[in-house]
Amino acid sequence: MHVKSGDTVVVIAGKDKGKKGKVLRVFPKESKVIVEGVNMLTKHKKPQGPTAPGGIVKMEGPIDSSNVMYFCDKDKKAVRVGHKILTDGKKVRVCKKCGEALDK
Repeated sequence: MHVKSGDTVVVIAGKDKGKKGKVLRVFPKESKVIVEGVNMLTKHKKPQGPTAPGGIVKMEGPIDSSNVMYFCDKDKKAVRVGHKILTDGKKVRVCKKCGEALDK
């Protein structure tokens, strides 16, 4: 996967195209991600006793990872992600525009 949880991404396709948000969860087997404030779903929750009341709840739904691009803070735009092996043998993700390492 080219994105990890905690990354800031931009949606490049779909109904939320152009929205920017933080990746909350990643599902590598399904190749899907959940992005904060993107693909909002309405869920009708049943009351689960006196502590958990029911109602209509808004929540984020998963979207395909191919529909998001990493947002580089240095370039201030969506960029492609490449991979580079450092001298100590560690594999890191790098920005294709500026060449900066994304994994600290």
